[in-house]
Amino acid sequence: MNVRVLFVCMGNICRSPTAQALFQEAVTAAGLDDEITTDSAGTHAYHIGNPPDARAIITALDRGVDMTDLRARQVCEADFEQFNYVVAMDRDNLSLLEASCSPPEQHRLSLMLDWAEGWGDEVPDPYYGGDEGFVRVFDMLTEASQGLLEHIVSRHGLLSRRT
Repeated sequence: MNVRVLFVCMGNICRSPTAQALFQEAVTAAGLDDEITTDSAGTHAYHIGNPPDARAIITALDRGVDMTDLRARQVCEADFEQFNYVVAMDRDNLSLLEASCSPPEQHRLSLMLDWAEGWGDEVPDPYYGGDEGFVRVFDMLTEASQGLLEHIVSRHGLLSRRT
């Protein structure tokens, strides 16, 4: 069984690629690369084909996470059938996903911070702020990634291959 997880924000250059990179790091550390596939997308087409925001890349690289190979894409209808989890960064993007997702697939949708405690319910968009916003988002997403991975491992009966 391959569990597929899609992370979604507005433009797919700040929050969702960071979430994808952090979650992928957690998946790899757990030895579950063969069991879990990740991707990220945006609800808008502003940045299709572009790499993540330079500030997001620098924040991640400063913490040992390389996301320079990621490129922005827009959510498409097939995503709602292909991904077991479609994880939005905030309520606005969740609402856009809900409007595009057929009722039988709505159970796949969640907010990223549903998988963490103490951060509130939305990952703020750091795009218009300073570097400190990217650091805060990185910390939020690190914790939420661990929570989501624990849920997936438990829910799908996956065994960590960590040595």
